[in-house]
Amino acid sequence: MARSDDLYSLPADIPVPIDDKACDHLPGLQLPSVSLLSTAGRLVDLAGLAGTTVVYCYPRTGLPDQGPPPGWDLIPGARGCTPQSCAFRDHYQELQALQAAVFGLSTQDTDYQREAAQRLHLPFELLSDAGLAFTRALQLPTFEAAGMVLIKRLTLIIDDGQIVKVFYPVFPPDQNAAEVIEWLAKGEVV
Repeated sequence: MARSDDLYSLPADIPVPIDDKACDHLPGLQLPSVSLLSTAGRLVDLAGLAGTTVVYCYPRTGLPDQGPPPGWDLIPGARGCTPQSCAFRDHYQELQALQAAVFGLSTQDTDYQREAAQRLHLPFELLSDAGLAFTRALQLPTFEAAGMVLIKRLTLIIDDGQIVKVFYPVFPPDQNAAEVIEWLAKGEVV
């Protein structure tokens, strides 16, 4: 059964998330060593990566044949995971030119993420924090919907394992990749 909404675009009337200060503790933190399974089938420890890494955390990508959880569009910041992922895909070459590695991260399992990565032709890996180890270690903001614990949308800029910039709240999600590029282009990452 097909969706009745457009998975690839944002409705005009979705609520804007507010800054609840839930990420204020993150800038300057050294990442904990947590191995996350990627859609490439390997374990990635973000704390051990050299150079600049962009990690956009998102609640969940939808499926083309399933509608969103009940009330999804009424949750501030929930809608827009597919448009955000597509924007990072579309700006991937620019991010690479800025010497930044890119990962998406959600609490969905790797098989679910792999479907999205293939369908959306993502040139980067998605990381699964289905066990919430990374989320809990960093005290990332979460919310619950349809029995799932999901990460609120945020983007981390990491330099040699240390968080140097946090975008939160992210809105609109489809503009986040361009914001990240603009910030990186200023050369503020050491």
